[in-house]
Amino acid sequence: MYSTEQIKQLIQEGNKKKFYDDTYWKKLSKEILERDRYECQECKKEGKLTIKQQGRKLDIHHIKELETNPELAYVKSNLETVCIHHHNILDNKQFNVKRKEKFINEERW
Repeated sequence: MYSTEQIKQLIQEGNKKKFYDDTYWKKLSKEILERDRYECQECKKEGKLTIKQQGRKLDIHHIKELETNPELAYVKSNLETVCIHHHNILDNKQFNVKRKEKFINEERW
């Protein structure tokens, strides 16, 4: 388990992976998954059900971001289970995927 100061240091070094690879974090993540019944809490708010058994990976999300609130890193009320889709939305990750345009024939039958 890392102290708040150690977490800040890892963030400054760009080494958050070390935090997430820690055995204490992995144990805590399992507890959160069990607490949330292996269901994405954001999907649940939308009236959907997303669970690991549907072939989707689930993550543990810091509601108040780790970078700005390292003191809440291990606080269970600041953690929730989310699917990858919602985790990307919550973390404001945007992907610039360039899609190949389909050829449309000028003649339509």
